[in-house]
Amino acid sequence: MKIVIVGPGAMGNLFAFFMSKTGEEIWLLDKEKDRADKINKNGLIIEGISGNHRVHVNQTTNPADIGEADIIIICVKAYDTEKATEDSLPLIGENTILLTLQNGSGNIETISRIVGKEKVVGGTTSQGATVLGLGHIRHAGRGETTIGELDGSLSSRVKSISIIFNSAGIDTRITDDVEGLVWSKLLINVGINALTAVLRLKNGELVEYSWARELLRTAVEEAVLVVKARGIRLTYEDPIKRVEDVCRATATNVSSMLQDVLRSKKTEIDYINGAIVSEGERLGISVPVNKTLTGIVKTIEMSYEKRL
Repeated sequence: MKIVIVGPGAMGNLFAFFMSKTGEEIWLLDKEKDRADKINKNGLIIEGISGNHRVHVNQTTNPADIGEADIIIICVKAYDTEKATEDSLPLIGENTILLTLQNGSGNIETISRIVGKEKVVGGTTSQGATVLGLGHIRHAGRGETTIGELDGSLSSRVKSISIIFNSAGIDTRITDDVEGLVWSKLLINVGINALTAVLRLKNGELVEYSWARELLRTAVEEAVLVVKARGIRLTYEDPIKRVEDVCRATATNVSSMLQDVLRSKKTEIDYINGAIVSEGERLGISVPVNKTLTGIVKTIEMSYEKRL
């Protein structure tokens, strides 16, 4: 089976490392030639909780080098989803599956609009990884990966993906409620990502400081109002407890948004807390903490070159 991972960042490289154990044909599709050349030459370097490894996988910036894929895993930032999907079009055949494991809202809709809803499988992952350099990552945390058909069916193709992932060491289960799954992960990111980026704290430190913990709780409470208004069923009963439990379980993890801020990169704020703001406005629900966090992170982004 030919599996293409689009976006060799922290999560893309981590999944490429895992998938390299399966014996399947694994490719990384990159948009940056320097990074692709370096990974082709030196391999992927992984350290952290999985141990120290150097693995070699096929890497290219040209889809023509790959040919038709069986599975395409989209691992880019949410703001790059449209471009990454369009770049993947030469890889797509009649039976190709596109799987998104991205953070934030709107990714499934964007991919479906370009390739057709019938080709898309949704998912989330709680694996944690940090970029240390080009093709060099730290595996920072383990967690469950969940995938599912958009219509809730238990199809042979999601079963096949689950089998491959589990054989690679990626703990994976199948859901019949992808929308609930994605929003459940979104609420966790709403509580953690922006706050860690603004306060420059690791995940676990958010629950160590009373003011940070109160902001986390309020941001999540606002998001819950939006979820209830939309009629979405979350995968857990107590959202605040769930987010705080994730903080403790990933205590030493540097969130993806904090990694972006520390590297003066564009963040996914519009697709996380900003998504709560947009939905809140649409539904007539006030979400002042999420609006404030969104504004602060966007200001940080705009002022990278001026920061002390």
